Amino acid sequence: MDSVVLLQRQLVDYTAQLFNEGFLDDQFNQLQQLQDESNPDFVVEVVTLFFEDSERLLNELAKALEQQSIDYRKIDAHVHQLKGQQLQKVCIAFRNYCEERNIEGCQKCLQQVKNEYSLVKTKLETLFKLEQQVLAAGGSIPWPM
Repeated sequence: MDSVVLLQRQLVDYTAQLFNEGFLDDQFNQLQQLQDESNPDFVVEVVTLFFEDSERLLNELAKALEQQSIDYRKIDAHVHQLKGQQLQKVCIAFRNYCEERNIEGCQKCLQQVKNEYSLVKTKLETLFKLEQQVLAAGGSIPWPM
């Protein structure tokens, strides 16, 4: 089988896996629909902004939890900004720990959020690398999937 077709199949299968695992959802499909020839890197640019914003938010959360006098309202506001199906349960727990003023619980949840963020980032970076491999081999991206 042609190498481009194999790469395209690998991309389609990997994307389907990410949807099945809850890493991608309809918002990703909507982003893909906004991408066209005039802005072929739109999805990558939006996801890159998401990564940058998420890293900033995680750093702010970590700093807030290191303060001598912890502002749980500020932490709760940061947690509220976290989005995504994968983070929903941990964010609920995180916000509950803020209400309880439970520093250990907050720190545990922050670590869970950081781990989840790293996992999502790795999976999406792999997806974008597969796309680049398809394009570099002379193929086209079979969107929407």
